[in-house]
Amino acid sequence: MPWTELAGRWPFWAGLAALFAALTAVLAKLGVSGLDSNLATWLRTLVVAVMLTVLMASSGRLSGDPIGGLAALPPRSLAALLLSGLATGLSWLCYFRALQMGPVAQVAAIDKLSVVLVALFGVALLGEGLAPMAWAGILLMAGGAVLVALA
Repeated sequence: MPWTELAGRWPFWAGLAALFAALTAVLAKLGVSGLDSNLATWLRTLVVAVMLTVLMASSGRLSGDPIGGLAALPPRSLAALLLSGLATGLSWLCYFRALQMGPVAQVAAIDKLSVVLVALFGVALLGEGLAPMAWAGILLMAGGAVLVALA
């Protein structure tokens, strides 16, 4: 499959997200050693903010009045994104604290229970449906995470 076709499919990007999330866990575990977990989270967040700023500036998306453009966003979308940002920050703070205290494989396994919660929230809050095979997968993921966490 040609690169352009592969890059146009969501599984490609989801796979890269998983790869980078795995690297994030291992590198974060190394990084929180001897540091306050909140300071480590702040440094990680700063790097993300700088990286995104460079990406957006290089693509021309920061030209004009990007901040003023926020007023044009639908209020529901803006509120959801702001709450998502708060949830991300809280998740990272908790994740880094857990990494500081526990083994990376076990911490990451419990953290990945978020996939199970996303499926449940998607059904309960967004009205999305899951096929029986998908429910089986969710149960297996939950069981696997618990087994890794308890090992």
